[in-house]
Amino acid sequence: MSAPAIRLGLRENAAQFSLLVLVNAFVGAMIGMERSILPAIAEGELHLAARTAILSFIVVFGVSKALTNYFAGRWSDRFGRKHVLVAGWLVAAPVPFLLMWAPSWAWILAANALLGVSQGLTWSTTVNMKIDLAGPKNRGLAMGLNEFAGYFAVALSALATGFIAAEVGLRPQPFFLGVGFVLLGTLLSVFAVKETLHHVNHESKLAGTAAQDTLTQREVITRTSFTDPDLSSVSQAGLVNNLNDGMAWGLFPLLFAAASMSIAEIGALAAIYPAVWGLAQLVTGAWSDRVGRKGLIVAGMWTQAAGIVVIALGASFAMFASGAALLGLGTAMVYPTLLAAIGDVAHPSWRASAVGVYRLWRDMGYAVGALLAGIVADAFGLSAATLTIAGLTFASGVVIAVRMRETLRPEAPAVPTAAPPLSAPARRAP
Repeated sequence: MSAPAIRLGLRENAAQFSLLVLVNAFVGAMIGMERSILPAIAEGELHLAARTAILSFIVVFGVSKALTNYFAGRWSDRFGRKHVLVAGWLVAAPVPFLLMWAPSWAWILAANALLGVSQGLTWSTTVNMKIDLAGPKNRGLAMGLNEFAGYFAVALSALATGFIAAEVGLRPQPFFLGVGFVLLGTLLSVFAVKETLHHVNHESKLAGTAAQDTLTQREVITRTSFTDPDLSSVSQAGLVNNLNDGMAWGLFPLLFAAASMSIAEIGALAAIYPAVWGLAQLVTGAWSDRVGRKGLIVAGMWTQAAGIVVIALGASFAMFASGAALLGLGTAMVYPTLLAAIGDVAHPSWRASAVGVYRLWRDMGYAVGALLAGIVADAFGLSAATLTIAGLTFASGVVIAVRMRETLRPEAPAVPTAAPPLSAPARRAP
């Protein structure tokens, strides 16, 4: 009995794609459980005073996740996507317990190092698996659904842990949720997720692989980071995007607390930004398939900058919430569109590696943002740190406007969705 034909497309792979959306929701929820309460634990229980010290957990998370992103792309090409996904969940298993019972800040840093490695393996792999299944059509929609699941789950988890902390205390009860997230994510990844690497091989055959399409790892790094105007522009925008997300994660709870917001209000504010971000990606990812990538990225970076300014100048819950909503909307315009642009430009034979390099730069933004925000906050105050990040975000949009070209090619012929008959010769790209 012959194996079923490999088909590319969201409709053709709806069951597996939906399962991966659910898995990525659990991945996002693991980050969300820290969003509203970890800075409060640092100040209230572990007695850290300096902003730079408090934000060090984001630096550790960002560096470990960034480096793991790069290797996740390489390993998923070499060993298969599913193996990397399962490994990421196994690395996450100790994290909730470390956060529950950490007697010192060093334990919190260790937990975030593991969390960063886990996120690099799991989130990177779900991105690559969805790109594999979707093929070249509706790539923006695929990324919008992926990032919606992850970041809406961040919001729900942040809201839930903030509520639990307000009712029963900062530890250990809020982190019980993390045990469930790890258990469900691991079981689904082991027993239900199927390997997608054969979809990549099929797409590569359909697209054809010319000599210029085969790159060494050094060439992928150089092209994605520096020499290709589209890929390198996307990489810098990703870094700045997560630079301001790192600030939002670590600095906003302190800014809200300084404005006399309660733990419950801080939890709600911490949830608004990723909730708008997650929900809006249901629209923005698909929208980029119609109107193109560049315009959405530029507008999104400038919308983020405006939202950060509103928060920096705010003093009430309503103003903070308005700024958080603007920040979430701008991020939603950018996040799936950047990933789709990478998929537009990179050949299937080195696409996972290019995604890994991009995500290395993007998630290094967590570390850069946390360090920069902490240093400026200690020297000049919370508002000055927030406005500094807003300026960098606006400048990143200018770089995209000047340097990046439109990557969506609607005039390109569509890649067939099903494998040709075995007797047909493989087609080559012209």
